[in-house]
Amino acid sequence: MTEIVIWLIAFALILYFSLKRWETSVSAGLNKVMPRAIKSDDDNRWVWSLALAVLGATTLVRPIDMLLTAIVIGVLALVARKVAGWAMGKANFH
Repeated sequence: MTEIVIWLIAFALILYFSLKRWETSVSAGLNKVMPRAIKSDDDNRWVWSLALAVLGATTLVRPIDMLLTAIVIGVLALVARKVAGWAMGKANFH
């Protein structure tokens, strides 16, 4: 029960501060790290703030789970990249 309360408090605080400081710092920070393909001119402040709040609260409550998830995603991306490179090398584009 304590873990849920801590997660809810962290979620609420992160959501509040990311919405409050959207124009000054959060939007600019996201624009620096996002690839051009997923950038849009729409105001997606609620979507990104909710996503940041969920990830931030989960990282605060269960940091090892988030670290292991990031490692697994990184390994899978590396394997997919290597397999794609191998397949492109084997493909015959005549």
